[in-house]
Amino acid sequence: MNETLSVIIPAYNEEDGIAGIIDRVLSTRPALAALNTDLELIVVDDASRDRTAAIACTYPDVILVRHRTNHNYGAALKTGFARATGQWLSFLDADGTYPPEHLPALLTVAREQQADLVIGSRMAGADSQMPLTRRVGNLFFANLVSAVGNRRISDSASGMRVIRHDVLCRLYPLPDGLNFTPVMTTRAIHENLKMVEVPIPYSERVGRSKLSIVRDGLRFLHSILWTAMDYNPVRLLGALSLLCLAIALLIGGWLLLTRLRGITTLSPVAALALFAAQVLTVAGVSLFALGATFNYLVSLFHRQPVRQGLFGQPIFDPPLDRQFGWMGALSTLAGLLLGVGCLVAALSGWPVGRLWLYLLGSALLLLVGLQLMISWVLMRILEGLSHRDTRVTADLGGRIADCEEHPQDVSGAEGPTAPNDSERAK
Repeated sequence: MNETLSVIIPAYNEEDGIAGIIDRVLSTRPALAALNTDLELIVVDDASRDRTAAIACTYPDVILVRHRTNHNYGAALKTGFARATGQWLSFLDADGTYPPEHLPALLTVAREQQADLVIGSRMAGADSQMPLTRRVGNLFFANLVSAVGNRRISDSASGMRVIRHDVLCRLYPLPDGLNFTPVMTTRAIHENLKMVEVPIPYSERVGRSKLSIVRDGLRFLHSILWTAMDYNPVRLLGALSLLCLAIALLIGGWLLLTRLRGITTLSPVAALALFAAQVLTVAGVSLFALGATFNYLVSLFHRQPVRQGLFGQPIFDPPLDRQFGWMGALSTLAGLLLGVGCLVAALSGWPVGRLWLYLLGSALLLLVGLQLMISWVLMRILEGLSHRDTRVTADLGGRIADCEEHPQDVSGAEGPTAPNDSERAK
Protein backbone atom coordinates (compact mmCIF):
# COMPACT_ATOMS: atom_id res chain seq x y z
CA MET A 1 0.00 0.00 0.00
CA ASN A 2 1.34 3.41 -0.99
CA GLU A 3 2.19 6.03 1.60
CA THR A 4 1.19 9.66 1.11
CA LEU A 5 3.32 12.79 1.21
CA SER A 6 1.25 15.84 2.17
CA VAL A 7 2.86 19.05 0.93
CA ILE A 8 1.65 22.30 2.51
CA ILE A 9 2.17 25.67 0.84
CA PRO A 10 1.33 28.70 3.02
CA ALA A 11 0.44 31.66 0.82
CA TYR A 12 -0.25 35.33 1.51
CA ASN A 13 -0.55 37.69 -1.46
CA GLU A 14 1.46 35.40 -3.75
CA GLU A 15 -0.53 35.73 -7.01
CA ASP A 16 2.67 36.17 -9.02
CA GLY A 17 4.26 32.94 -7.88
CA ILE A 18 1.54 30.57 -6.67
CA ALA A 19 0.78 28.99 -10.06
CA GLY A 20 4.43 28.30 -10.76
CA ILE A 21 5.08 26.60 -7.42
CA ILE A 22 1.90 24.49 -7.70
CA ASP A 23 2.92 23.31 -11.16
CA ARG A 24 6.40 22.41 -9.92
CA VAL A 25 5.06 20.46 -6.93
CA LEU A 26 2.58 18.56 -9.09
CA SER A 27 5.37 17.71 -11.54
CA THR A 28 7.03 15.60 -8.81
CA ARG A 29 4.22 13.04 -8.93
CA PRO A 30 6.00 10.59 -11.27
CA ALA A 31 9.15 10.64 -9.11
CA LEU A 32 7.07 10.14 -5.96
CA ALA A 33 5.08 7.35 -7.62
CA ALA A 34 8.37 5.56 -8.28
CA LEU A 35 8.84 5.65 -4.51
CA ASN A 36 5.35 4.16 -3.97
CA THR A 37 4.16 7.50 -2.62
CA ASP A 38 1.02 9.48 -3.41
CA LEU A 39 0.99 13.27 -3.37
CA GLU A 40 -1.44 15.43 -1.43
CA LEU A 41 -1.01 19.15 -2.11
CA ILE A 42 -2.59 21.64 0.30
CA VAL A 43 -2.49 25.40 -0.24
CA VAL A 44 -3.38 27.46 2.82
CA ASP A 45 -4.41 30.96 1.78
CA ASP A 46 -3.76 33.25 4.75
CA ALA A 47 -6.49 35.81 3.91
CA SER A 48 -4.74 37.12 0.81
CA ARG A 49 -6.02 40.39 -0.64
CA ASP A 50 -5.04 39.50 -4.21
CA ARG A 51 -5.88 36.61 -6.58
CA THR A 52 -3.83 33.95 -4.78
CA ALA A 53 -6.87 31.89 -3.74
CA ALA A 54 -8.60 32.30 -7.09
CA ILE A 55 -5.57 30.97 -8.94
CA ALA A 56 -5.20 28.00 -6.57
CA CYS A 57 -8.89 27.17 -7.09
CA THR A 58 -8.26 26.49 -10.77
CA TYR A 59 -6.24 23.36 -9.90
CA PRO A 60 -8.54 20.37 -9.27
CA ASP A 61 -5.72 18.40 -7.61
CA VAL A 62 -5.10 21.09 -5.00
CA ILE A 63 -6.85 21.23 -1.63
CA LEU A 64 -7.41 24.91 -0.83
CA VAL A 65 -7.93 26.00 2.77
CA ARG A 66 -8.63 29.67 3.43
CA HIS A 67 -8.22 31.77 6.56
CA ARG A 68 -10.82 34.47 7.00
CA THR A 69 -8.25 36.70 8.69
CA ASN A 70 -4.49 36.78 8.41
CA HIS A 71 -2.81 34.59 11.05
CA ASN A 72 0.78 34.52 9.76
CA TYR A 73 3.18 31.94 8.35
CA GLY A 74 3.33 29.44 11.22
CA ALA A 75 -0.42 29.46 11.76
CA ALA A 76 -0.98 28.69 8.06
CA LEU A 77 1.38 25.73 8.28
CA LYS A 78 -0.38 24.39 11.37
CA THR A 79 -3.70 24.66 9.56
CA GLY A 80 -2.21 22.64 6.70
CA PHE A 81 -0.82 20.02 9.10
CA ALA A 82 -4.26 19.64 10.70
CA ARG A 83 -5.83 19.07 7.27
CA ALA A 84 -3.13 16.70 5.99
CA THR A 85 -3.75 12.95 5.82
CA GLY A 86 -0.29 11.73 4.74
CA GLN A 87 2.13 9.65 6.74
CA TRP A 88 4.76 12.22 5.74
CA LEU A 89 4.44 16.00 5.87
CA SER A 90 6.37 18.59 3.92
CA PHE A 91 6.15 22.31 3.38
CA LEU A 92 7.78 24.99 1.28
CA ASP A 93 7.17 28.64 0.50
CA ALA A 94 4.94 29.93 -2.29
CA ASP A 95 7.55 32.37 -3.61
CA GLY A 96 9.59 29.84 -5.59
CA THR A 97 12.73 30.07 -3.45
CA TYR A 98 12.74 26.37 -2.48
CA PRO A 99 13.00 23.63 -5.13
CA PRO A 100 10.07 21.17 -4.91
CA GLU A 101 11.96 18.96 -7.37
CA HIS A 102 14.08 17.88 -4.37
CA LEU A 103 11.08 16.53 -2.42
CA PRO A 104 11.57 12.92 -3.64
CA ALA A 105 15.23 13.08 -2.60
CA LEU A 106 14.35 14.37 0.88
CA LEU A 107 11.72 11.66 1.29
CA THR A 108 14.18 8.99 0.17
CA VAL A 109 16.71 10.14 2.77
CA ALA A 110 14.01 10.13 5.46
CA ARG A 111 13.11 6.52 4.69
CA GLU A 112 16.60 5.16 4.16
CA GLN A 113 17.99 6.76 7.33
CA GLN A 114 14.75 6.30 9.30
CA ALA A 115 14.79 10.01 10.09
CA ASP A 116 12.02 11.88 11.88
CA LEU A 117 12.86 15.19 10.24
CA VAL A 118 14.79 15.98 7.06
CA ILE A 119 15.82 19.60 6.52
CA GLY A 120 16.63 21.02 3.12
CA SER A 121 19.71 23.05 4.02
CA ARG A 122 20.43 26.23 2.07
CA MET A 123 23.75 26.61 3.92
CA ALA A 124 25.32 23.20 3.24
CA GLY A 125 27.17 23.98 0.01
CA ALA A 126 24.50 23.93 -2.71
CA ASP A 127 24.03 26.92 -5.05
CA SER A 128 22.30 29.75 -3.21
CA GLN A 129 21.04 33.17 -4.26
CA MET A 130 20.35 34.20 -0.67
CA PRO A 131 21.12 37.88 0.04
CA LEU A 132 24.22 38.49 2.16
CA THR A 133 22.32 39.96 5.14
CA ARG A 134 20.04 36.93 5.36
CA ARG A 135 22.98 34.55 4.91
CA VAL A 136 24.76 36.17 7.86
CA GLY A 137 21.57 36.06 9.93
CA ASN A 138 20.93 32.40 9.14
CA LEU A 139 24.54 31.54 10.00
CA PHE A 140 24.18 33.30 13.37
CA PHE A 141 20.92 31.55 14.27
CA ALA A 142 22.16 28.15 13.11
CA ASN A 143 25.19 28.52 15.39
CA LEU A 144 22.95 29.69 18.25
CA VAL A 145 20.65 26.66 17.90
CA SER A 146 23.70 24.41 17.68
CA ALA A 147 25.12 25.95 20.87
CA VAL A 148 21.95 25.71 22.97
CA GLY A 149 21.19 22.20 21.70
CA ASN A 150 24.73 20.81 21.65
CA ARG A 151 24.24 19.51 18.11
CA ARG A 152 25.56 20.94 14.85
CA ILE A 153 22.88 22.37 12.53
CA SER A 154 23.74 24.30 9.36
CA ASP A 155 20.29 25.79 8.57
CA SER A 156 17.93 26.19 11.52
CA ALA A 157 15.37 28.30 9.64
CA SER A 158 14.99 26.38 6.39
CA GLY A 159 11.44 26.50 5.06
CA MET A 160 11.62 23.17 3.20
CA ARG A 161 11.36 20.00 5.26
CA VAL A 162 9.99 16.46 5.32
CA ILE A 163 8.55 15.33 8.66
CA ARG A 164 7.21 12.03 9.89
CA HIS A 165 3.56 12.77 10.75
CA ASP A 166 3.54 10.82 14.00
CA VAL A 167 6.32 12.95 15.57
CA LEU A 168 4.44 16.19 15.06
CA CYS A 169 2.95 16.07 18.56
CA ARG A 170 6.48 16.10 20.01
CA LEU A 171 7.30 19.29 18.10
CA TYR A 172 4.24 21.19 19.29
CA PRO A 173 3.54 23.83 20.49
CA LEU A 174 4.94 25.91 17.65
CA PRO A 175 4.55 29.67 17.11
CA ASP A 176 2.33 31.31 14.51
CA GLY A 177 4.98 33.64 13.07
CA LEU A 178 8.05 33.35 10.87
CA ASN A 179 9.95 32.00 13.89
CA PHE A 180 8.09 28.70 13.31
CA THR A 181 11.07 26.94 11.70
CA PRO A 182 13.88 27.79 14.18
CA VAL A 183 11.60 26.83 17.08
CA MET A 184 10.80 23.53 15.33
CA THR A 185 14.52 22.84 14.92
CA THR A 186 15.25 23.70 18.56
CA ARG A 187 12.44 21.44 19.81
CA ALA A 188 13.50 18.60 17.52
CA ILE A 189 17.03 18.68 18.95
CA HIS A 190 15.86 18.67 22.56
CA GLU A 191 13.26 15.97 21.86
CA ASN A 192 16.10 13.80 20.53
CA LEU A 193 14.43 13.35 17.15
CA LYS A 194 16.60 11.97 14.39
CA MET A 195 17.35 14.86 12.03
CA VAL A 196 19.20 14.82 8.73
CA GLU A 197 20.19 17.81 6.60
CA VAL A 198 20.27 17.56 2.81
CA PRO A 199 21.83 20.35 0.69
CA ILE A 200 19.38 22.14 -1.59
CA PRO A 201 19.75 25.14 -3.94
CA TYR A 202 18.01 28.38 -3.05
CA SER A 203 16.62 30.88 -5.55
CA GLU A 204 15.69 34.55 -5.46
CA ARG A 205 12.06 34.91 -4.42
CA VAL A 206 9.23 36.04 -6.68
CA GLY A 207 7.85 39.33 -5.33
CA ARG A 208 8.74 41.26 -2.19
CA SER A 209 10.01 39.50 0.95
CA LYS A 210 7.81 39.63 4.06
CA LEU A 211 10.78 39.08 6.40
CA SER A 212 11.91 42.02 8.53
CA ILE A 213 15.61 41.62 9.35
CA VAL A 214 15.46 43.45 12.70
CA ARG A 215 11.96 42.61 13.98
CA ASP A 216 11.94 38.98 12.92
CA GLY A 217 15.59 38.56 13.88
CA LEU A 218 14.82 39.62 17.46
CA ARG A 219 11.81 37.31 17.45
CA PHE A 220 14.00 34.42 16.28
CA LEU A 221 16.50 35.12 19.07
CA HIS A 222 13.81 35.32 21.75
CA SER A 223 12.06 32.16 20.53
CA ILE A 224 15.20 30.02 20.30
CA LEU A 225 16.42 30.97 23.77
CA TRP A 226 13.05 30.51 25.48
CA THR A 227 12.40 27.21 23.71
CA ALA A 228 15.79 25.92 24.90
CA MET A 229 14.85 27.06 28.42
CA ASP A 230 11.85 24.72 28.25
CA TYR A 231 14.23 21.75 28.07
CA ASN A 232 17.66 22.51 29.55
CA PRO A 233 17.68 25.80 31.52
CA VAL A 234 21.05 25.15 33.15
CA ARG A 235 22.78 25.25 29.77
CA LEU A 236 21.85 28.91 29.21
CA LEU A 237 21.78 30.10 32.81
CA GLY A 238 24.97 28.17 33.52
CA ALA A 239 26.73 29.91 30.64
CA LEU A 240 25.69 33.29 32.07
CA SER A 241 26.84 32.07 35.48
CA LEU A 242 30.30 31.17 34.18
CA LEU A 243 30.60 34.59 32.54
CA CYS A 244 29.68 36.38 35.79
CA LEU A 245 32.06 34.27 37.86
CA ALA A 246 34.92 34.69 35.37
CA ILE A 247 34.61 38.48 35.48
CA ALA A 248 34.33 38.43 39.29
CA LEU A 249 37.43 36.21 39.51
CA LEU A 250 39.46 38.59 37.35
CA ILE A 251 38.41 41.57 39.49
CA GLY A 252 39.07 39.64 42.69
CA GLY A 253 42.55 38.60 41.52
CA TRP A 254 43.41 42.17 40.65
CA LEU A 255 42.20 43.46 44.02
CA LEU A 256 44.07 40.75 45.90
CA LEU A 257 47.28 41.57 44.03
CA THR A 258 46.77 45.23 44.90
CA ARG A 259 46.26 44.31 48.54
CA LEU A 260 49.42 42.17 48.63
CA ARG A 261 51.39 45.15 47.38
CA GLY A 262 50.41 46.99 50.54
CA ILE A 263 47.78 49.29 49.04
CA THR A 264 44.92 49.58 51.53
CA THR A 265 42.98 52.46 49.99
CA LEU A 266 40.94 52.18 46.82
CA SER A 267 40.20 54.65 44.09
CA PRO A 268 36.54 55.24 43.15
CA VAL A 269 37.00 52.94 40.12
CA ALA A 270 38.51 50.19 42.26
CA ALA A 271 35.70 50.51 44.80
CA LEU A 272 33.15 50.15 42.01
CA ALA A 273 35.03 47.13 40.68
CA LEU A 274 34.95 45.54 44.14
CA PHE A 275 31.20 46.12 44.38
CA ALA A 276 30.75 44.62 40.90
CA ALA A 277 32.80 41.56 41.86
CA GLN A 278 30.62 40.95 44.92
CA VAL A 279 27.41 41.25 42.94
CA LEU A 280 28.70 39.16 40.03
CA THR A 281 29.83 36.35 42.34
CA VAL A 282 26.47 36.10 44.08
CA ALA A 283 24.65 36.47 40.75
CA GLY A 284 26.81 33.77 39.13
CA VAL A 285 26.18 31.24 41.89
CA SER A 286 22.47 32.11 41.97
CA LEU A 287 22.09 31.75 38.20
CA PHE A 288 23.74 28.34 38.15
CA ALA A 289 21.67 27.16 41.12
CA LEU A 290 18.52 28.51 39.48
CA GLY A 291 19.30 26.73 36.21
CA ALA A 292 19.99 23.43 37.96
CA THR A 293 16.77 23.77 39.96
CA PHE A 294 14.80 24.52 36.79
CA ASN A 295 16.23 21.36 35.22
CA TYR A 296 14.64 19.32 38.01
CA LEU A 297 11.31 21.08 37.40
CA VAL A 298 11.60 20.35 33.66
CA SER A 299 12.37 16.72 34.45
CA LEU A 300 9.33 16.55 36.72
CA PHE A 301 7.09 18.07 34.03
CA HIS A 302 8.37 15.95 31.11
CA ARG A 303 8.74 12.80 33.24
CA GLN A 304 12.25 12.17 31.98
CA PRO A 305 15.74 12.00 33.51
CA VAL A 306 17.30 15.28 34.58
CA ARG A 307 19.56 16.80 31.94
CA GLN A 308 22.99 17.42 33.40
CA GLY A 309 25.95 19.54 32.38
CA LEU A 310 26.61 22.64 30.31
CA PHE A 311 28.34 20.69 27.57
CA GLY A 312 25.96 17.82 26.93
CA GLN A 313 27.56 15.44 29.45
CA PRO A 314 28.22 16.07 33.15
CA ILE A 315 31.83 17.01 33.92
CA PHE A 316 31.64 16.06 37.58
CA ASP A 317 30.72 12.69 39.07
CA PRO A 318 28.47 12.97 40.97
CA PRO A 319 27.00 15.98 39.12
CA LEU A 320 27.86 19.39 40.50
CA ASP A 321 24.39 20.12 41.86
CA ARG A 322 24.62 17.04 44.10
CA GLN A 323 27.72 18.55 45.67
CA PHE A 324 26.04 21.83 46.55
CA GLY A 325 25.36 20.57 50.08
CA TRP A 326 28.96 20.13 51.25
CA MET A 327 30.16 23.05 49.11
CA GLY A 328 27.62 25.34 50.75
CA ALA A 329 28.47 24.07 54.23
CA LEU A 330 32.19 24.56 53.58
CA SER A 331 31.65 28.08 52.21
CA THR A 332 29.47 29.00 55.19
CA LEU A 333 32.01 27.63 57.64
CA ALA A 334 34.84 29.51 55.92
CA GLY A 335 32.80 32.71 56.03
CA LEU A 336 32.09 32.28 59.73
CA LEU A 337 35.73 31.55 60.55
CA LEU A 338 36.89 34.53 58.52
CA GLY A 339 34.33 36.76 60.24
CA VAL A 340 35.37 35.53 63.67
CA GLY A 341 39.01 36.11 62.74
CA CYS A 342 38.21 39.68 61.75
CA LEU A 343 36.40 40.21 65.05
CA VAL A 344 39.38 38.88 67.03
CA ALA A 345 41.76 41.06 65.01
CA ALA A 346 39.58 44.13 65.58
CA LEU A 347 39.48 43.48 69.33
CA SER A 348 43.26 43.17 69.21
CA GLY A 349 43.57 46.67 67.83
CA TRP A 350 43.63 46.20 64.06
CA PRO A 351 42.15 49.25 62.27
CA VAL A 352 39.10 48.81 60.06
CA GLY A 353 41.22 49.91 57.10
CA ARG A 354 43.06 46.60 57.33
CA LEU A 355 39.96 44.48 57.85
CA TRP A 356 37.29 45.74 55.44
CA LEU A 357 38.36 43.52 52.53
CA TYR A 358 38.33 40.41 54.73
CA LEU A 359 34.92 41.35 56.15
CA LEU A 360 33.56 41.65 52.61
CA GLY A 361 35.06 38.24 51.84
CA SER A 362 33.37 36.78 54.91
CA ALA A 363 29.98 38.19 53.87
CA LEU A 364 30.45 36.86 50.33
CA LEU A 365 31.31 33.36 51.53
CA LEU A 366 28.29 33.32 53.83
CA LEU A 367 25.90 34.46 51.09
CA VAL A 368 27.26 31.93 48.60
CA GLY A 369 27.17 29.13 51.17
CA LEU A 370 23.57 29.81 52.14
CA GLN A 371 22.52 29.99 48.46
CA LEU A 372 24.16 26.64 47.71
CA MET A 373 22.64 24.87 50.72
CA ILE A 374 19.15 26.23 50.04
CA SER A 375 19.40 25.15 46.40
CA TRP A 376 20.68 21.70 47.41
CA VAL A 377 17.69 21.14 49.72
CA LEU A 378 15.24 22.34 47.04
CA MET A 379 16.74 20.09 44.37
CA ARG A 380 16.70 17.05 46.61
CA ILE A 381 12.99 17.64 47.25
CA LEU A 382 12.30 17.98 43.53
CA GLU A 383 14.38 14.88 42.83
CA GLY A 384 12.31 12.91 45.31
CA LEU A 385 9.10 14.11 43.66
CA SER A 386 10.37 13.21 40.19
CA HIS A 387 11.18 9.65 41.34
CA ARG A 388 7.96 9.16 43.30
CA ASP A 389 6.02 7.32 40.60
CA THR A 390 8.95 5.00 39.89
CA ARG A 391 9.42 4.21 43.56
CA VAL A 392 5.69 3.59 44.08
CA THR A 393 5.62 1.20 41.13
CA ALA A 394 8.73 -0.59 42.39
CA ASP A 395 7.29 -0.91 45.90
CA LEU A 396 3.96 -2.26 44.69
CA GLY A 397 5.57 -4.60 42.19
CA GLY A 398 8.05 -5.83 44.78
CA ARG A 399 5.36 -6.62 47.33
CA ILE A 400 3.26 -8.50 44.79
CA ALA A 401 6.25 -10.44 43.44
CA ASP A 402 7.27 -11.41 47.00
CA CYS A 403 3.85 -12.76 47.97
CA GLU A 404 2.53 -16.28 47.53
CA GLU A 405 -1.18 -16.82 47.43
CA HIS A 406 -2.49 -19.50 49.86
CA PRO A 407 -6.18 -20.02 49.25
CA GLN A 408 -6.58 -22.00 52.45
CA ASP A 409 -4.64 -19.57 54.61
CA VAL A 410 -5.61 -16.08 53.55
CA SER A 411 -4.45 -14.60 56.81
CA GLY A 412 -0.87 -15.64 56.10
CA ALA A 413 -0.53 -17.07 59.66
CA GLU A 414 1.61 -20.10 60.39
CA GLY A 415 0.00 -23.37 61.53
CA PRO A 416 -3.50 -24.72 60.96
CA THR A 417 -6.27 -22.57 59.60
CA ALA A 418 -8.52 -20.95 62.20
CA PRO A 419 -11.99 -22.51 62.36
CA ASN A 420 -14.81 -20.70 60.62
CA ASP A 421 -18.14 -19.76 62.18
CA SER A 422 -19.90 -23.03 61.21
CA GLU A 423 -17.12 -25.11 62.77
CA ARG A 424 -17.34 -23.09 66.00
CA ALA A 425 -21.07 -23.76 66.13
CA LYS A 426 -20.40 -27.48 66.00
